[in-house]
Amino acid sequence: MKTLFLVRHAKSSRNDAAMPDKDRPLNDRGKRDAPKMGERLAKRDVKPDLILSSPARRALTTAEIIAKKLDYKRKDIVADDRLYAGEADDLLEVIGELDDKLERVMLFGHNPELTELAHRLSSKITRMPTCAVAEFTFDAKSWANTGEDKPTKVTLETLG
Repeated sequence: MKTLFLVRHAKSSRNDAAMPDKDRPLNDRGKRDAPKMGERLAKRDVKPDLILSSPARRALTTAEIIAKKLDYKRKDIVADDRLYAGEADDLLEVIGELDDKLERVMLFGHNPELTELAHRLSSKITRMPTCAVAEFTFDAKSWANTGEDKPTKVTLETLG
């Protein structure tokens, strides 16, 4: 069994037009929402084997906040440039390269590619608001066919 969590970063600030997109921080709502989602996941006893994040500040901060709630070490979060400003196919490539020893992987990123990938994996998911978590369970031994295999279980958790 493989479980993939797609997590859209919490709400970010757009106050400084001169700030590079990659450097945008979480806004006040994002700083409130990320710990709430982390607590929800912790109550469900979610224990990721690996957390991958876009290197963008808002995604990495969301990953760090949620990781803390899940007792996942901040230093073990892996930032991957392919998770920033990519496409759904780029995300699938990252997932397909995962070590098959890993059972539960959390991927923190952005829209529109997260919603596109979530929708590709399950047509039930058409929208991923900020700080949403889409969970997909696959009856598989390898991550290589994630885009082709249909999940056996799909959950979308939002704070809305």
